[in-house]
Amino acid sequence: MKKKLGLAFACLWLAAPLVLAQAAPPESPPPARPAAPSGLSEARAAQASAPVSLLDGNLFYEVLVGEITAQEGEPAAGFALLLDAARKTSDAQLYQRATDIALQARSGDAALQAALAWKQDLPASREANRYVLQILIALNRIADTLEPLKAEIAMAPEAERIAVLASVPRAYARATDHKLASSVVESALTDHLARPATAGMAWTTVGRMRLAAEDKTGALEAARRSQAADPRAEGPVIVALELMDPKLPEAEALVKNYLNDSGSTAKALPEVRLAYARVLLDAQRYAEATAQLQLVTREKPDYPDAWLLLGSLQLQDNQLAPAQASLERYIALAQQTSPVAERNPGLAQAYLSLSQVAEKRKDYAAAERWLAKIDNSSTLIQAQTRRASILASQGKLEEGRRLIRALPERTSEEARLKLNAEVSLLREFKQYRQAHELLAQALAKAPEDTDLLYEQSMLAEKLGSLDEMERLLRQVIQLKPDYHHAYNALGYSLADRNVRLPEARELIRKAVEFAPADPFIKDSLGWVEFRMGNQLEAAQIFEAAYKARPDAEIAAHYGEVLWNLGQRDRALAIWKEGQLINPENETLLETFKRLKVKP
Repeated sequence: MKKKLGLAFACLWLAAPLVLAQAAPPESPPPARPAAPSGLSEARAAQASAPVSLLDGNLFYEVLVGEITAQEGEPAAGFALLLDAARKTSDAQLYQRATDIALQARSGDAALQAALAWKQDLPASREANRYVLQILIALNRIADTLEPLKAEIAMAPEAERIAVLASVPRAYARATDHKLASSVVESALTDHLARPATAGMAWTTVGRMRLAAEDKTGALEAARRSQAADPRAEGPVIVALELMDPKLPEAEALVKNYLNDSGSTAKALPEVRLAYARVLLDAQRYAEATAQLQLVTREKPDYPDAWLLLGSLQLQDNQLAPAQASLERYIALAQQTSPVAERNPGLAQAYLSLSQVAEKRKDYAAAERWLAKIDNSSTLIQAQTRRASILASQGKLEEGRRLIRALPERTSEEARLKLNAEVSLLREFKQYRQAHELLAQALAKAPEDTDLLYEQSMLAEKLGSLDEMERLLRQVIQLKPDYHHAYNALGYSLADRNVRLPEARELIRKAVEFAPADPFIKDSLGWVEFRMGNQLEAAQIFEAAYKARPDAEIAAHYGEVLWNLGQRDRALAIWKEGQLINPENETLLETFKRLKVKP
């Protein structure tokens, strides 16, 4: 009985005015109800202004029983009682409670019934309209949301309208028919697309809806119109960033319009510039990404994420001193807000990178000190992999392998991470035969895993098993025709051996179709053109590739073409840069030996 009493007292707030009215002395006239809102029927108005009657007491108990019934496991009965009470009183709180009970019981139709009754009874209620809209979307009755969506935007105060427009795509995110949702939203926003005050955000919303419906051309047009309406808005730029692709160059033009708007005194948001840098990285346009990150760190030096990404890029380019400075700057800024790596995964990533910097300098004690700072469980495999590399660098390869193998393997993802870590360790220290055997065991369990097949083909090449390499790469292409790395690897291998050059060129050109901005694929294309005697064309290709990605192997090839063209001084300069990037690069060292050059 205590449980029921507790529930009863929890419901008293709903019926307190009724109880107080009945408890008043008989000679005291009961308080009059407020005047009825305009638009109510005469009967409703009479009821609203009438003194509290004995029906109020009945309503109190109806509400009370409804709550108890719902809480005791009979939500349908409780819902019916509360909805009846709401209709009798036109009370918004009772309507909301009835709707919530239906939602908690996962009865969408009942929830919609209550919300529609609420909206009909109180047509000026924005909350009632919002419930109707959200329930219709949840029920996937997208076509019926047009009028509620129009009403939601119209009811929003002027100061909130832009925020409401911005929230629309998120509200429709779970719709199953994204094309229909896009059409409905666009119809609802017709008036706002033409109003100067709302056109920018309205077109951004349309762009996001079209993007969800996979209408890239339409999304680009919407982003263009949004930017025309408000050139300094971030919304169209975010849409354009999602659209960036070599096949849609106009999308990047919108991004650059925002970033390079010299006619505005307002600087681009660092978050937008950082997002652009990430897209450039995904497209392997490393030099441009680095330039954007350097701009962010200059314009907003207290923005931590830019320092972390810049430091990671500098480490990748073997710029150890700048990398350490950038990463330590990130740590100093990040620790001001989240000093514990468990709450800030970026800190753990920075410690891992700094450990790698120290390892490259052969300062193994410092490398271990950085790793000791990590207490983020999600980076355990990465941390142990770095420790394994440190051990291997000191001649303790087997001890390093045991460290990786001792890691937990609770999921298939963890098992895959462990395999990749051990194979990478063996490759790094040129234990190709052992890595090949390890992958062979994994492929026996997953013979059509294209990533494993590709890695095994690269190891087969290192072992001189070129027939096996070609067989594996052709198997990858058959299983996954868009696996551009396989086309590139096979084409480059043929070009490097100076055999079947027309076929090599076709394979590499196929890879270019899938990844036209990849500097390493451009390097392969330059190499096959060089092998086929097209030296000037090869030099142009290498120049673009090296500018996009200063890399020791690209430097080796670029320098060789320049050397053969008689540009010896320039070739030597490029090779020296390559040595600074990676003095141990095999291709670079082999080039010096073959050409008998000492840069």
